Amino acid sequence: MGILDRMGASLTNGLMGNLSERTPEDLQREYGAYLMEGEIIQTGFVLVRDVVIFTDRRIMDFDKQGATGMKCRVNSIYLDSIINITAETAGFGIDDSELSIEYITSPFYKASGGVTLASRKFEFPKRYQIQDLYRWLQEVAYTNHCRINA
Repeated sequence: MGILDRMGASLTNGLMGNLSERTPEDLQREYGAYLMEGEIIQTGFVLVRDVVIFTDRRIMDFDKQGATGMKCRVNSIYLDSIINITAETAGFGIDDSELSIEYITSPFYKASGGVTLASRKFEFPKRYQIQDLYRWLQEVAYTNHCRINA
């Protein structure tokens, strides 16, 4: 597939509101400066200018802002805070797949007054098989449940 084809596919996916996959090597070149020492990119996706990267420690969400995209907000969801994953696979027609991640945002996971939760939804193109990513994140959530409630 040529670069114009990829750009067209990326633009179409962007207009549809879902992500297209990039290689860890490409993401490392462009976003490696944001990684912690020893952190390894597992996979990543691009939505026009915005990027989501899954590493061995966290999920990084890059929100490029402004007309030039020079300004960028980076948000992290640490894997050890994820407690629930929901998947919705693509249906017939123009449906896309999505993963919803629920995670703890309070600094103490076993707080006596309760914990604060947030959620984030990521949409993927119909052709991307989300099952492997879902399974990995579900194993992370299960491990966290066992650790937090031990």
